[in-house]
Amino acid sequence: MIAVIESGSKQYMVEKGHQIKTELLHSDQDEVEFSPLIIIDGDNIQIGKPKLEGATVKAKIISADIKADKVKILKYKAKKRQKTLTGHRQRHTILEITAIKIK
Repeated sequence: MIAVIESGSKQYMVEKGHQIKTELLHSDQDEVEFSPLIIIDGDNIQIGKPKLEGATVKAKIISADIKADKVKILKYKAKKRQKTLTGHRQRHTILEITAIKIK
């Protein structure tokens, strides 16, 4: 069974047992629930408008706050002797999908 979930502004195609890296989730619990957008079970496809009613996808938080590699941003103005170097490290949460349920 495959489901499409939305976390932050991104959509992920998941199955039971898969691990995904999402944007940072601020949750105090060890498990989170998502409402799926689409569920594919063999030939049976259910599409929500926008989300499926009564269906849930449960995920266990493996790592709560992981930092990605640093991305360096260089801004340079020619003939002005001006340059600015900054960096950014995106924070992620790693989830493991434990159950996909349809009611």
